[in-house]
Amino acid sequence: MAKVSDISKGTFVRYNGELAQVLEYEHRTPGNLRAFYQVKMRNLKSGRLIEQRFRPDDEIEIVRVHFKEQQYLYTDGNNVVCMDNETYDQIMINKETIGDSIAFLKEGMNLKIYFDGEEPVSAELPVTVELEVTYTEPGMRGDTATRTLKPATLETGATIKVPLFVNTGDRIKIDTRTGDYIERAK
Repeated sequence: MAKVSDISKGTFVRYNGELAQVLEYEHRTPGNLRAFYQVKMRNLKSGRLIEQRFRPDDEIEIVRVHFKEQQYLYTDGNNVVCMDNETYDQIMINKETIGDSIAFLKEGMNLKIYFDGEEPVSAELPVTVELEVTYTEPGMRGDTATRTLKPATLETGATIKVPLFVNTGDRIKIDTRTGDYIERAK
């Protein structure tokens, strides 16, 4: 068991007997009251969010998970099939473990998959991905001064907002955590 002050964002913990990942972690000292930690976690089995307030001397079990880079092959119903790049073993992961960033998942992309023993518990895409714009309204020459955005459809089928100068066929960089346009790919 570890103190609550030892955890940080991204840590895996066992809370109420179930595995959870810390999403937000904040130490607060309100006025003349005692300090506490406000922790927001996601239960990895059910996917529901948990917000809990801990005292500084409370204890929580930190779970050590290991991760492997695996290649995304294809989608099969509610599951995503990935392959280990070293042993060529294939595993199925529920789409919910990847979250909203699954909209930017492209065949052949490497994922970071976290395991608790042999069971996959979480998966992350790379922080940035390069995708091609398959459709967007044509931009006007000189429309780079304002921060006006327009919708664009990507090769994965996802729709995001891009600046006016981005055209169909351009390759762009996207932040998978937020779904925001970063820049044109070079």
